[in-house]
Amino acid sequence: MTDYYTVGKVVNTQGLKGEVRVISSSDFVEERYKKGNELVLFRDKKAPLSLVIESHRKHKNFDLLTFKDYKNINDVESFRDGILKVASENLQDLEDDEYYYHEIIGLEVFTDEGQLLGKVNEIISTGANDVWVVKGEAKKPYLIPFIEPVVHTVDLDENRAIIHVLEGLID
Repeated sequence: MTDYYTVGKVVNTQGLKGEVRVISSSDFVEERYKKGNELVLFRDKKAPLSLVIESHRKHKNFDLLTFKDYKNINDVESFRDGILKVASENLQDLEDDEYYYHEIIGLEVFTDEGQLLGKVNEIISTGANDVWVVKGEAKKPYLIPFIEPVVHTVDLDENRAIIHVLEGLID
């Protein structure tokens, strides 16, 4: 059975030529939305629909996509509120020390002194670097930048990450 990973949600149509607005929750957006790549659209009470990307562009906070064989607004109107996913076999191999979001979310985060901070609940992409939102016993989540001086070890086999706490990071 194929595993699927969420890359975004279709929130609306854009114009009359079959373009949709997507709020992305994907890592490697430029790679994910390349012309010719295949995504699968999941909607309530409908069978999954395989779509081939025809075009991609950015507009404000949205990724705007068109799909092969869907040329006007009437063709894509029913895509609204659908979830776009990528099949696991369509994921590209990554370099060392690069990870997909789905690999990081759920990791337990420990300090290099052995203190458990919590689990990575979500990832915020800031442009400069990703920020892990770690929720644990504390009232407020910890915001951990995914940068070399902070994140020392990511061990996917052990489902844990070890960080070095810089001054002011978790206070």
